[in-house]
Amino acid sequence: MHSYTIGQAARLLGVSPDTARRWADAGRFTTHRDDTGRRLVDGEDLAAFSVELARTDGDDETPSHTSVRNAFPGIVTAVKLGDVAAQVEIQAGPHRLVSLLTREAVEELGLAVGMEATARVKSTNVHIDRA
Repeated sequence: MHSYTIGQAARLLGVSPDTARRWADAGRFTTHRDDTGRRLVDGEDLAAFSVELARTDGDDETPSHTSVRNAFPGIVTAVKLGDVAAQVEIQAGPHRLVSLLTREAVEELGLAVGMEATARVKSTNVHIDRA
């Protein structure tokens, strides 16, 4: 399973590390410590929290987001595999992006819920880059 430091989680959520720490301290998402004492968040927990966070409007701590060159770094929240095609959802701050791509591409990238990934948008196509 993928785990993220508080700093990495904060970047994926679009907030400061201090905000992420406050949210963790308040029990909004669960953390644990690794052997070196670093605080970590499991990827699946972070994915679920990012979806919940995006659904809540009016939270004063949620910043506005912009895309730079149409790149949306975020966390994979769902992967649905068919025989030939696949659907991948990424939560990038308040933005939910869905990409339809081949099953082969998903398998080559090793995409799974909780992983960090970047959705790149050109026109109506969304391309997924593994981080």
